[in-house]
Amino acid sequence: MLTHLMNASLMTLGLALMSLAVGLVLAMLLCGAEMSRFALLRWPANALSTVLRGLPEILVVFFIYFGSTQVLFLMTDQYIEFSPFWCGVTALSLLFAAYGAQTLRGALNAVHKGQRQAAQSLGLPPLYTFIHITLPQMWRHALPGLGNQWLVLLKDTALVSLIGVHDLMYQAKAVAARTYEPFTWYGIAALIYLVITVISQQGLQRLRARVTRYD
Repeated sequence: MLTHLMNASLMTLGLALMSLAVGLVLAMLLCGAEMSRFALLRWPANALSTVLRGLPEILVVFFIYFGSTQVLFLMTDQYIEFSPFWCGVTALSLLFAAYGAQTLRGALNAVHKGQRQAAQSLGLPPLYTFIHITLPQMWRHALPGLGNQWLVLLKDTALVSLIGVHDLMYQAKAVAARTYEPFTWYGIAALIYLVITVISQQGLQRLRARVTRYD
């Protein structure tokens, strides 16, 4: 049974890492849209961010999983069930992006505008300025917030067990039901989550020290 929990832990970690990768890309796109001069980009991005941050996480997971099937049924008149894993990745990525976009936005605003003005006075192209001057400084400001959101994302993976993903929480519940020892197996699951969290915190501290070593 411990083997099943270990395999489920790998599923949880894979789910979290996949959601982090997709969520970071979506967060950057959402941040760019929210800071855009064009209202057609800014308003929908703000609306999406407000909705995602205003709903309980479990509702977002349910809407993605059950809603995608319902929408496809209305469009094609066929019942097709989407993969619970990828629906979980989609929901968690959107939730991470909604909060991550605000972190990136604050980090971008924290970079002094004098940096961009100095680059402009030197005749550097705007894209070069953003990639080589603004972006590295922005990540240093954003890293603490994004690190905290990664830890929240790890815990939120437990929500996808409710749509059938065989993650750590799902497996712990199944084993507890078979053995009638819920405290033992939920306790083991809690320890596994804690170990992943502690390792993540150590990695984040090292990464933070690396990106701030020239400050």
